[in-house]
Amino acid sequence: MKIIETHLSFGGKQHICQHQSQTLGCKMNFAAFIPSKAKTDACPVLYFLSGLTCTEQNFTTKAGFQKYAEQHSLIIITPDTSPRGEAIPDSPDDDLGQGAGFYLNANQEPWAKNFKMYDYITQELRTLVNTHFHTNCQQSICGHSMGGLGAIVLALRNPDLYSSVSAFSPILTPSFVPWGQKAFRTYLGKEQNTWAEFDPVQLILAGKKVDEILIEQGLSDPFYPEQLKPESFAEVCEKMNVKVRINYRDGYDHSYYFIASFIEAHIAYHSEKLR
Repeated sequence: MKIIETHLSFGGKQHICQHQSQTLGCKMNFAAFIPSKAKTDACPVLYFLSGLTCTEQNFTTKAGFQKYAEQHSLIIITPDTSPRGEAIPDSPDDDLGQGAGFYLNANQEPWAKNFKMYDYITQELRTLVNTHFHTNCQQSICGHSMGGLGAIVLALRNPDLYSSVSAFSPILTPSFVPWGQKAFRTYLGKEQNTWAEFDPVQLILAGKKVDEILIEQGLSDPFYPEQLKPESFAEVCEKMNVKVRINYRDGYDHSYYFIASFIEAHIAYHSEKLR
């Protein structure tokens, strides 16, 4: 791993890092905010998973989280959203291919070799971060849109790995909405038993649980309610006795203006859970 970019921010350091991923078969970038306290003390980690078309840069440059991460002494890790490079399969559609990894493990060609974002986040990247930075190996996870879907799936499938989970405008019922159906058919094929492994509703119906799920949803989001379906998700959570808190925000949309408005509260939420 090498650091290819560094900026001092609120006393901490915002790095852009690069490494050769064995899981994805390509070079990968990720952003790492390291609070000043990490010079002397091991700090917990919050992973943020970004949405469709994003890279590691979107959340890093637009969300304004560094001030709050420094205040709470949190390491913030933001991976890219898919494998990258000329040798990596791609699609002309924005919601498939590079920039649209959906945080799953693909099993269909030509995607199966490289599109293993689930394994990359839960195994390779986690090991890399804990090896190269002063972490205490405690971690939580958050995400936006496609990344919100990924964060909830990873937390539900690995409850011992993540102390808490939250999301902004997540895709909550991917098996039943256009974005999710298109991605699942492309990456996972027609077998819907495989889809269920990466669908929050299906995981909860199968008995997967976390202590709580925190969600922010803007009511002026153009993808709500057709693509995101928070009400359907809340009904399933109530049925299966999974605690979910959904904050419906009047007038807010799907953009980083929305994330920047409420990221302070989410960082404080995760900081409390991690301690």
